[in-house]
Parts: sequence; C-alpha cells; structure tokens
Amino acid sequence: MQQQICLHFKVRKQFLNTLLKFLALSTIIATASGCVSYNNSQPSSPIDSTVKADLKADIAVGDAISGQSSVNVLFGFLKFGGDSQFADGVSYGGESGGLGSLGLDPVSAVKSAAAYKAVKSSGADLIVAPRYEVNEENYFIFKKVSVTVKGNKGNIRSIR
Repeated sequence: MQQQICLHFKVRKQFLNTLLKFLALSTIIATASGCVSYNNSQPSSPIDSTVKADLKADIAVGDAISGQSSVNVLFGFLKFGGDSQFADGVSYGGESGGLGSLGLDPVSAVKSAAAYKAVKSSGADLIVAPRYEVNEENYFIFKKVSVTVKGNKGNIRSIR
C-alpha cells in the first residue's frame, strides 16, 4: 500500500514537472516571438471634380436671428442629452482630430443643431454671416458643449 502511494506521488511529481516545463517553454516562445504587422502602400490620386453652376440667388437679408444648443459628452465620445434635429449640408468644422471623420465630434453636431433652431424658429432659408460662440466646460471624463449661433435672416427670393 505504501509503495502504491509512493508510486502515485512519483507519477504526480513527474506530471507536474512536465507541465511546468511545458508552461516555461510556452512562455519563452510567446515572449521571444513578436507581433508583426505589414503595411502595403498603394499610391493613389484623388478624384478631383468640380461642379459649376452659373446660378445666382437673390437673397433678402432680414433681422438678426440666433439659436442655441448643448450636449453632454462622457469619456470624450458618448453623447447624451442635446437635440435630435440638425441642419444638414454644411460643414461646420468642429474640433480637429480623428473623431470628426467618425461622426463623433460633439462640437460640429451642436453647431448643426443650433443652426437648425435659428433657421426653423425664424422662418429663414439660411443664416447670413453666421457667428458661432462655442463654450466647453471640461470636467476630465465629463464635458458639456454649448453653442450659440448669431447671424441675419436670409430668405431666397429667386434663383436665376
């Protein structure tokens, strides 16, 4: 009986030694081999096209108009609160960086919402000479972005 116990412990010890050697070898191989990334550049040329229309708009400039919007941002990209209606078709140019191309730039979204409110509330077709006042309150992981747009009411009388 005692021999069986000794034999059991020897087998178990051999198994643990083999397992330990395997783990050590795996760790050495994993740390010795590195990650490899390949980048294959392909030269390209942008397609540059110009659309030209010889149209002239007759715009009636009216009284001063303004609109205001704000949004809360958590961790720099999670927007909550704020407006759900935006002016479309104009590049508002917000913060510089990679978030703008992903549609995550809170500044340009709030500018768009403020412009929408100004145009909608005044019955204008466009804002003539818009000026944006951007206020950012940054609390490290939380940020509040507020935008006020001011300009003049513009109504299109005719397009020739």
